[in-house]
Amino acid sequence: MAESGPAIAILGGGIGGLAAAAFMHQAGLPSTVYEQAAELREVGAGLVVAPNAARLLRRLGVLERLASRAVQLDIGWEFRRWQDGTVLSVENLAAACEQLYGEHTYTAHRADLLDAVKSAVPAGTVQLGRRCTGITSRGDRVVLQFDDGQTAESDVVIGADGTHSVVRNALAGPTPATYSGICAFRSLIPASRAPSFARRPAQTLWIGPDHHLVHYPVSAGSLVNLVAFAPAAEDTPESWTATATVGEFLAEFETWDPRLASLIRAGGTPGRWALLDRAPLPRWSDGPITLLGDAAHPMFPFFAQGAAQAIEDAAVLARCLADGLDDPARALHRYETLRMPRTSRLQQVSHARSDVNHLPDGPEQRARDRSLGAADPLIANGWIYGYDPYAALAHAVG
Repeated sequence: MAESGPAIAILGGGIGGLAAAAFMHQAGLPSTVYEQAAELREVGAGLVVAPNAARLLRRLGVLERLASRAVQLDIGWEFRRWQDGTVLSVENLAAACEQLYGEHTYTAHRADLLDAVKSAVPAGTVQLGRRCTGITSRGDRVVLQFDDGQTAESDVVIGADGTHSVVRNALAGPTPATYSGICAFRSLIPASRAPSFARRPAQTLWIGPDHHLVHYPVSAGSLVNLVAFAPAAEDTPESWTATATVGEFLAEFETWDPRLASLIRAGGTPGRWALLDRAPLPRWSDGPITLLGDAAHPMFPFFAQGAAQAIEDAAVLARCLADGLDDPARALHRYETLRMPRTSRLQQVSHARSDVNHLPDGPEQRARDRSLGAADPLIANGWIYGYDPYAALAHAVG
C-alpha cells in the first residue's frame, strides 16, 4: 500500500463509478477509473433524481449544475387508469417534498446526471478505452488485466461495471439472470412534438392489465422521456440499443386511452429491451474487492432508485475506506454490511411493483386503486427518500 493511502481502482465510468471517484476525492482518497468505452457517455434516457440522491449531489457540489439541465417536479407518482386516464393518486411535490426531505425531486436525462457527477472528479482520474478482462491476486494486491495486454495493480478494486460485471463474475462466478417476461419500450420526444399533458412538470404512470407506461419531461423541458412496460418474448434482447417499431409499440397499447397513441407516435422509432431478473447477492466483497451499483444490486426500475442507490453506495464506500485505511478489506466488509439490507429491500419491492401495476381489471385492481387513492406515497416512501447514509454510518456498530 502506498504511504498516502491505498491505490483504488474503479471499474466502470458510469454514474456509480464516477460518483465513487467523486466521493473518494472529497474524502481525500485518489482513485483511478477504468472505462471500456472510448468516451464517457451514458446510454438510456431519463431518470428520477429523488431527494435521497439530490442531497448527496448537493454534498458533492453538483446539484445546481444538474438542476440547470433537469426539471423540478411539481407533481410526482401521478397514477392514472389505463382506459381513460382517471387520476388514481398524485403527490403534490411542490408543496411538500422539500419540507419533508430537504430537497426537491427532479427528472433528468442520464447524460446530464453523468456530466454533473463528472464535474466533481479530478482531471486525469478516468482512463478511457480500458476494458478489463480478468482479475487476479498477487500477494496482498489485485492485478487487473486489460484487453490490450496491459495490467494494473491496486490495493482496492471497486466493480461499478454494471449488470454484466466482470468484477461480480470474478467474485461470485457466473450469475445468470432469470427471464422476467417483461420488456421495456423507450423514446425521447422533442417537447415541440409532445402532447401538452406530457409536457407538465409531472411524473405520470398509466397502469393497466399486464402493462404500464411512464412519462415525464427532461433536459430543461426540451424533451419528454417515455418508457413503457409490456409482456416480452423470450428472445427479446437485454440491450439498451435494441429497437422496435412504432407499430409494435402502438399494438401493446391499442386499447388504452387514445391520448397515449399520439405520444407514442411523436417519439419515432423506440428502443426495446428485456428486463432480466437477478436475485440479491449473498455477498458483494472478497478481501480488497467489492461491488457497487448495478454490479451489486440490479433492480427493476419501478421505484426509480437505480442511480440513486449507486450514488448512496459511493458515498458510504468512500467514507468506510477513509475511516479504515489501515484495513481496506475490513472497510469494504463494513460498507457491504451497511448497504446490503437497504438495496436488497429495494430490489424486492421494485420487483413486486410490477405485479401491482399490471393487475387485470377486477376486485384486486379495484382494491389497489382504492389504496392508491387513500395513501400518501410521499410519506409512505419516507424510508427511501429520507435515508441519510452518513447518519447510518454514525449509528452503525463496528
